[in-house]
Amino acid sequence: MKRSGHVPDGLVIVDKPSGFTSHDVVAKMRGIARTRRVGHAGTLDPMATGVLVLGVEKATRLLGHLALTEKEYEATIRLGQTTVTDDAEGEVTGAAGAAGVRLEAVRDGIAALTGEIQQVPSKVSAIKIDGKRSYSRVREGEDFDLPARPVTVSSFVLNGHREAVAEDGTAVLDLDVTVVCSSGTYIRALARDLGAALGTGGHLTALRRTRVGPYDLAAARTLDRIQESLEIMPIAEAAGAAFPRWDVDEEQARLLGNGVRIKTPGFATAKSHGADGADGAAAGPIAVFGPDGRFLALIEEHQGKAKILAVFA
Repeated sequence: MKRSGHVPDGLVIVDKPSGFTSHDVVAKMRGIARTRRVGHAGTLDPMATGVLVLGVEKATRLLGHLALTEKEYEATIRLGQTTVTDDAEGEVTGAAGAAGVRLEAVRDGIAALTGEIQQVPSKVSAIKIDGKRSYSRVREGEDFDLPARPVTVSSFVLNGHREAVAEDGTAVLDLDVTVVCSSGTYIRALARDLGAALGTGGHLTALRRTRVGPYDLAAARTLDRIQESLEIMPIAEAAGAAFPRWDVDEEQARLLGNGVRIKTPGFATAKSHGADGADGAAAGPIAVFGPDGRFLALIEEHQGKAKILAVFA
């Protein structure tokens, strides 16, 4: 479908199909929107489906802040086998089986992986070590360890289970789960660690992201539908949905536009996780709107004043 004229600044919420990388989706969107200024927030593995948030034009500058939000997933974990990638795309490296695993033990294992935990990411991931992707080091046969890092799993729920037999004849147990977690949490690492705790091994066989922050599947569109009718969420609407809102008057808008750190009305109800943990910064960005309703900027509250993160007007 040919398009002409200026593409509006905003977000496109895509229901990513399986087999596409996040970069594949971005490339597709660049062709549809006829602009190079397209980016994505929160990478999805090729196997995964579901919500992928894209920014178009000025909205690409929102993405780094959106990536800090909470995410929700529907997933299937297979107990009884391990793989090199911790998901179904990798070669099976162990097949201890899951015969006799009690659901009580599964629930205990899930409980132990809920809350604020230390998680070691999968080695076959895009994490950089000394400037080099972890998956590249694995492909080159390097022996290395990734450090654990703090993540928050606010909800990890077992929805159902099924006994099955894998292609190699291993007795396995498939678990359907819902996970709500912080950005940076690897669901396949949860599968790996649950299997390790139960002594069976485990990996991820299906993953669907159902929400990123306030953007869920109800707002998502398939690539085919987007190709037919490009639906862009205006940048003001996107910012208003994702961040606390601060409406300023004309004088405040002018000062902010000139980079002046004006006094804020008091958003800092939570401290940031800085080195001293008490620097007076708000828990996240705040969207600033002018008296005419225009989205002006993203700011962070620091010691009672507005620290500008990005200007959009």
